[in-house]
Parts: sequence; C-alpha cells; structure tokens
Amino acid sequence: MKKLMMSLCCLALLATACNSEKKDATSDGAKVDTTTTSQVDTAAMNKAWAAYMTPGDTHKMMAAADGKWNAEITMYYSSDQPPSVNKAVCENKMILGGRYQQSTYKGSFEGMPFEGINTLAYDNSKKIYVSTWVDNMGTGVMYLEGTFDVATKTMNMKGKATDVVSGKDITIRETMKFIDDNTQQMEMFDTKDGKEVKTMSISLKRAK
Repeated sequence: MKKLMMSLCCLALLATACNSEKKDATSDGAKVDTTTTSQVDTAAMNKAWAAYMTPGDTHKMMAAADGKWNAEITMYYSSDQPPSVNKAVCENKMILGGRYQQSTYKGSFEGMPFEGINTLAYDNSKKIYVSTWVDNMGTGVMYLEGTFDVATKTMNMKGKATDVVSGKDITIRETMKFIDDNTQQMEMFDTKDGKEVKTMSISLKRAK
C-alpha cells in the first residue's frame, strides 16, 4: 500500500512539475520565479486515495446480489406493437478486490444469440453509483450515474446512450428495485423529442 501511494504521489508531483514548467515562461520568453509554488500535500493525498480505493458497506451490499439469476427481458417498441419477451441468464460477481460488480448476460434476443456485460461501481469520492453497459447488439457504451433510495430499495440512474438512427445521444433513465433478496425489477425509459417512454424492463429471479 505504501509503495502504491508513493507511486501515485510521484505521478501527481510530475504532473505538477510539468504544469509549472509551462507557466514559467512569459510571452516574451522571460522566466518567472516559481519557488513559491505550493507543493502537493502527500499525506492528505495518501489518506484521500486510501479512502477512495477501499471497498465499504455499499460494496458489501452490492456483493449480496452475486450469483446466478434468471432474467425475463421485455422490450416495448410502440403502442401498436405487443411487447417482446426474451429470456437470459445473468451472473453477478464482484471483481478487482470487491470494488466493482460485473453482470454477464447470455440468452436470446428476437431469435438471435445475445450477450451483454454491465459493470456497476460505487464511487467513494463522488458518493454516486456508476453503471456501464455493452452488448453484442451494438458498438457503443451506455453510461449512467445515480443514487440508491433506502426507503424504497430502489437505485435511480440517469445517463446517455446512442440513438442508432441519428447517431446522437439520448437521455436514459433506469430504476432497479430490490424487491427482496431473490427478486429484482429493472425498468428503463428513453427521452426522445422531449417525451419519456418506457422501452424495457427486466425481471430477475435468483436461480436455485
């Protein structure tokens, strides 16, 4: 840990030195005195980084969902089309020393093989959850941030994904309700032309 902190401090000091060199020269090439440049407080940095990198109670809560789950994925296309229901299996596991949860989905989607990977993080510094999603049905990354409502046991996330038609970002809202230890319900909403519509839901049951 001590060696890691010293390495991080060295990187920070190097960055500070590079920035100082850029600011040493004035417009006419003259040098200015930089002896009063503030030094990085290595003790404070070490303490902050240790807190940032150490898994806490929130990460333990995330780990409680580790294991295999059966997923029923429902897609909502439009009011004149019936929802499409697809099946998948999800496996959750904490990775990188219990700092992140990786969820791997495998199943079928509209008759085609389907694979997707979600990474969930809790950023100790920002005090927010961060989620990314990639799958074999696209080439982009969906990015969400949010918080957890203890009273309703619901994770509320917002972020961006790619609109495949326009190539532009669209606003995504996602909720994940932890109904009990063995049941979860996710709902996703897109905002297009200023209107929010439900596009997907996933019912998750812990596999026995």
